[in-house]
Amino acid sequence: MDDVVEYLKQHQEEILEDLKTLVLAESPTRSKERVDQCGAEIQKLFKKHLDLTSEVIPQEHAGNHLLFQYGTGDEQILILGHFDTVWDVGRLSYRVEGNKAYGPGILDMKGGIIQALWAVKACRELGISLNKRIVFLFTSDEETGSGSSRELIEREAVRSRAVLVSEPAASQTGALKTARKGVGRFSIKITGKAAHAGNHHQDGISAVQEMAHQILFLHSLTDYELGTTLNVGVVRGGTTENVVAEHAELSVDLRITQMSEGDRISKVIYGLKPQLEGIALQVSGGVNRPPMERTMGNEKLFRLAAACSSELGFPLTEESVGGGSDGNFTSALGIPTLDGLGAVGEGIHAENEHVEIDQLPVRAALMARLLCKI
Repeated sequence: MDDVVEYLKQHQEEILEDLKTLVLAESPTRSKERVDQCGAEIQKLFKKHLDLTSEVIPQEHAGNHLLFQYGTGDEQILILGHFDTVWDVGRLSYRVEGNKAYGPGILDMKGGIIQALWAVKACRELGISLNKRIVFLFTSDEETGSGSSRELIEREAVRSRAVLVSEPAASQTGALKTARKGVGRFSIKITGKAAHAGNHHQDGISAVQEMAHQILFLHSLTDYELGTTLNVGVVRGGTTENVVAEHAELSVDLRITQMSEGDRISKVIYGLKPQLEGIALQVSGGVNRPPMERTMGNEKLFRLAAACSSELGFPLTEESVGGGSDGNFTSALGIPTLDGLGAVGEGIHAENEHVEIDQLPVRAALMARLLCKI
């Protein structure tokens, strides 16, 4: 496998050029046209490097999902990734400064897609047999909750011996992710009674005042010891300052480390009671990503990856993180899942989003070695 490391390091500039191609194909989740254009670039790269043709899973509203199959065998390994990003077109630009390459989605997670491609390409070019069927599943709506892709992800996961997620590493140390928090999203609509703020203030029932009470209560449910957090991130209410607000709405983000906490908090939110007489509350939403708990299967996969990294000459650590990924779905099904195998860098969802260029071939080599040993 030393040949794989050397091969990938020799092709570092080509790897970076492929990554640049994907980053320049900007793909904000809610622009189906842009996401599909990025998908077309991915298809070109897989045809060029692995001579693979994608199965395109068409979507009406989201971008189309892509599935590639490499090799044969009775067992399947699933490599998961997404090519949608959080960035509007033109918000960030691609640039290289020293050992860092910047751009929209370069870390989250186009770098991981390119690394996975080159990991398998290195094995192919060097004649290394993987003895398994490798399925690449790249989806288009991870950043908005994987609404159209979850069923597809779970279908392929249950067919797989293991799932490798090419999301970025947990930190600049290159740590892998063996646990993630689950995610819940809730919307609470509040209806009161409008009235003139000057002439008939006493006749009104303020939805905005009720919203303030509910925000304070919801935030009080946060329990750091349990790893449970609630955040009211978006609020809307009222029409103008001289009208008692008839309507208000708030959006809540929930993070949990155990599904039992998700069930408990969901019951509390759906059981919210108005603090003001005459107010009506309407709750919608729920937990849309179960937590990725540190299972025995996930731990075993990490130990195997750590052994691979040791053979490559660098240490590997693991972390539990607050953000969710599509690996949450596969781990919850009991399929051994290892996350954070993508690029090393900083700035996920931030303006300084970048990857460490010299780590691209190293991480691809780690993926290649892991694929051979699972």
